[in-house]
Amino acid sequence: MKVVRRPEELEQTPRAVAIGTFDGVHLGHRRVVDAVKAAELASTVVTFDPHPRVALGYEVELLATIERRLELLAEAGVEEALVVEFDLELARLPPQEFVEAVLRPIGAEVVVAGLNFRFGRARAGDLGLLERLGFDVRKVPLVEGVSSSRIRELLRAGEVERAAGLLGRPAELEGIVVAGDARGGTLGFPTANLRLDPSLLVPKYGIYAGAAEGHRAAISIGTNPHYGGGERRVEAYLLDFEGDLYGKRLVLQLWRRLRDERAFESEQELVAQIARDVEETQAAEPPL
Repeated sequence: MKVVRRPEELEQTPRAVAIGTFDGVHLGHRRVVDAVKAAELASTVVTFDPHPRVALGYEVELLATIERRLELLAEAGVEEALVVEFDLELARLPPQEFVEAVLRPIGAEVVVAGLNFRFGRARAGDLGLLERLGFDVRKVPLVEGVSSSRIRELLRAGEVERAAGLLGRPAELEGIVVAGDARGGTLGFPTANLRLDPSLLVPKYGIYAGAAEGHRAAISIGTNPHYGGGERRVEAYLLDFEGDLYGKRLVLQLWRRLRDERAFESEQELVAQIARDVEETQAAEPPL
């Protein structure tokens, strides 16, 4: 998938364009992508970075970074993506000016979006306005019960299997592998410690079965209470893995929440519990 940051980087050719933030690229977003592809024009997604709510000073816990969003859109079959920088100047544009600055220059003819799509200053623009401006507007019905907000609620509760049903894929966490305390290696379970983008949602603390890099992974999200930790850590023990992951971007799939994190009476008891977590991870199945 070709990714650009300015409209002039795309050839002005007849296009079917989907507009939105696409946070998580869930089943509702995929329905929009399918409608864009069905238009039989160059399929293009217009999305925003940073997330509009973040740019406007609101707190939002994202389901995916822009890098992961673009990967998922490419996997869904989108040909090109225009990532528009969302800043206060863009937020102040009246809807008609947004159209002339972003959609007209790339040759948009078909515009696809969910029924609740709004754009422009004070969210004054809608699909009806786009129709009046001459676009062939394809209104995509919402998928009942599916929204980024609902998925966030499920992840905060640790319900990763239910979240997967709305995403159409396992829930994920991504980050860069950094040096940790190296305790896992001394216990016989060396872990990859992830530094996360601070804007990402982190699911409920606990131990999860999942996968990364094509290997099953036992994943700990929390503060290492056995060692009196206070700082949040995300650590993954990749089963049957050998190699150096330092500095690598890692995408963790979260398949099932196994248990709460807790302190143990002894390190021996901790090691025995980790071994049981690994056994459960070996037996776990992906949620989809």
